[in-house]
Amino acid sequence: MKTSRVLAILLILTLTLAGTTLMAGEPPAVGSSAPGFRLQDQNGEWHDLQDYRGTWLAVYFYPKDDTPGCTTEACNFRDNIYAFKAIGAKVVGISVDDVDSHRDFSEKYKLPFVILADHTGATAESYGVLRDWKLMKIASRQSFLVDPEGVIVKHYEEVDPENHTQEVLADLEAFMRG
Repeated sequence: MKTSRVLAILLILTLTLAGTTLMAGEPPAVGSSAPGFRLQDQNGEWHDLQDYRGTWLAVYFYPKDDTPGCTTEACNFRDNIYAFKAIGAKVVGISVDDVDSHRDFSEKYKLPFVILADHTGATAESYGVLRDWKLMKIASRQSFLVDPEGVIVKHYEEVDPENHTQEVLADLEAFMRG
């Protein structure tokens, strides 16, 4: 095949796949209860949303372990974990990667917080962040702040991995001040 024909076929396939991206459901509205979950962390331990009742929770969804933007975001949460602890908040990361991938990612970057394996995509779907390209599913980079009663108080649809942690911390402090 000629190079131009191969490129044309690749372009058509790319445009076709891009056109068939499915977004699973609508995100829960601010002011509604956070969708529940029961998922395993990087160590194989189970976590349920109810485990976090009584504390502020930053739930961040990310596309893929050990990719540039996801690594930046995770490391920024890692580097600011004491600020979250100081205000009594917890951080949970979620992607559709499996437990083994999360374990490797967590160990490599010494992540001191829970990252949950949503390998079926059900939790990402319930939060309206699952992207399905038929050949691959990922969670889009979005975050939610959940108050101690389990209510979503903020949804971040546009997340910049470089400064998201500082934005979340500032918003948490503002919510806690009332």
